[in-house]
This record gives sequence, C-alpha cells and structure tokens, in this order.
Amino acid sequence: MGLGKLLHHHEEHADAGGTIDRPRAYEIFGSIAFLGGRRAAFTRVAAAARPRAGDRVLDVGCGTGYLSRIMAPVVMPGGHVTGLDPSPAMIAYATRHAPAHCTYLVGEGQHLPFPDGSFDLVVSSLAVHHMPAAARPEALRQMFRVLRPGGRLLLAEFRPPANPAARHLVGALSGPAMRHDPRDLLGTFIPDAGFEVEAEGNLPYLLYYVRAIRP
Repeated sequence: MGLGKLLHHHEEHADAGGTIDRPRAYEIFGSIAFLGGRRAAFTRVAAAARPRAGDRVLDVGCGTGYLSRIMAPVVMPGGHVTGLDPSPAMIAYATRHAPAHCTYLVGEGQHLPFPDGSFDLVVSSLAVHHMPAAARPEALRQMFRVLRPGGRLLLAEFRPPANPAARHLVGALSGPAMRHDPRDLLGTFIPDAGFEVEAEGNLPYLLYYVRAIRP
C-alpha cells in the first residue's frame, strides 16, 4: 500500500473504525508526518505517561510498537510492556522488532484480554480515533478495569493547528484524524469510566494528552 492509499484508508474508516495493515508504509508515513521529529514526539508522550522501573505497561493500539519500544528501557529493571493492536500485520512487525521484555498480542481496546488489575500503566497514542465511535466508551472502561487501583492512564491524540488555513491543509492531507478537537474526540469518556483526570495539555508536533488515575 502506497502512502496515498494509506491516507485514503484513514479517510474511509473515520468513526466506523478500522485497522492499518501495512506497517512499513505506516512507518514511512510516520517519519514524514512528524517532519523528522517522530522520536522526539513520542519521547514526550512517554515522558507524560511517567513510567517507572518495575511498571507493567499496556500499550493499546500499539501499531508497530514504536511507543512501547521507547518506554521499554524506562521500566527496567523488573518491568514489562505489552502491546495490543487489532492488526495482525502490525503485531507481526512489532514482534520482530521487540526488545526482550516486550510482548505483542492481537486484540481490540474494547475487548482487553487481561484480568482485572493487571497493569500499573495503560497508554494509548493516536489510536482512539481508529476505534469505532460506539466502542470508545467501552474501551475506556476496559482500560480502567485492567489497571490496578492507583494505576495511571495516558492518552495522546492529534490536535488540529490553530491557524484555519493550516488546519484545512493538514486535514486534507491526513483525513479525519486531525480534523477534530481531541477534547471532542475523547468527550467525557475518561471521567465517565471512573478515572480522575490529573493533567492534560498540548505537546509539540500537534499532539494533545490526558493523564488520569484509577482511584
């Protein structure tokens, strides 16, 4: 799948949800989209999540495993990162590139295949907009369920540029993923699921984050 088709795929699934099944094309697109700053952008996302040594981390919608590979060294010694994505192709790619203390599974955010209280930290970056709109509240409830009491949640999504002309241009190139305000996308799902929002705000490279705690 070329980059043009990958962008068209983003356009097609919008609120209906969907998967991206061409990991190499996605990696190229990611490098281009962040103008060479992809690692810096995801390092900031990882820092906002505040991972700690020994943490059991779940990355929902992990894609190629890019964020989980950045977080993996931070949770050592004693920690582990599990990545989950609905695309078998993405999971296969992530597994091939996985550090020793990372594992990857095929699955959906609204059907997390883990026992209650399995994780200290759940992260999800640029993934909520890929979920079917009707499934997003349940995905947040599932994230709450698999966190231990006192566990943390970090969601990161695109935010549109403030300038209307730039917003129109970026939306035309990227499809619906960057046409929404991330606060509208996430709605009240986070507090409705039982979380207490601890912090939220903008990050570089047109990203927005919410960090929350399971009481």
